[in-house]
Amino acid sequence: MTQQQQFAGQVVLITGANRGLGAALVSEALRRGAWEVYAVSRTPFVHADPRVTNLVADLTDSDAVRRIVGTIDVLDVVVNNAGLAIVEDGSDPDVLQQHLAVNLFAPFVLTRAALPALIASRGTVINVLSIAALAPPSIIPSYSVSKAAAFSFTQALRAEVAVHGVTVHAALPGPIDTEMSRELDAPKSPPEDVASAIFDGVRDGDEEIFPDPMSAMFAAGWGASPAKVLERANAEVSVA
Repeated sequence: MTQQQQFAGQVVLITGANRGLGAALVSEALRRGAWEVYAVSRTPFVHADPRVTNLVADLTDSDAVRRIVGTIDVLDVVVNNAGLAIVEDGSDPDVLQQHLAVNLFAPFVLTRAALPALIASRGTVINVLSIAALAPPSIIPSYSVSKAAAFSFTQALRAEVAVHGVTVHAALPGPIDTEMSRELDAPKSPPEDVASAIFDGVRDGDEEIFPDPMSAMFAAGWGASPAKVLERANAEVSVA
């Protein structure tokens, strides 16, 4: 399968789609043949490609999320990309709650709402997380906690829906050259490169995708790591 055929005829939903990595994911899905892309954002925008439909929603409003997903009859791919990252010291529970609302509960609610359509299409879920889920930087502790929780959700969901033919992928990039990472003093990868590598990982069947040079350090040996071996064993128990 070529890149241009990967999403041929498929309907894709991407959150946080109006800028940064989200905008790059929209462009990449179109380049790979998506028939229609639902681009979810907090504020309205117009995309030049007629295959893109903008859906405006506050992802922390669970009822609103369920409503917009309910308007979509056919869905092949869900990309939970929208995220929040605030530089702080981890001492304020309200800041932690803000991160959990966007980075954990929003993808949880959206994915649950989309599951009937994804089961019907034997579709794909891609949760865009971060290597901070595995190794938290000291300047974004609440973000790291929320992404670690979202990684656990991703693994649990994978075990749950595998029997229905739905695949679930965790993308774990390092810093990306977007507005969200502006204050982070570290090498950053272009969002277009990360978007392409994420979809390459999905095409290749990688459950965990490390789509940039910084995250690639985790890739070596990941499939045989104790954590991954235990995840597979736990999944077999749950299926049994």
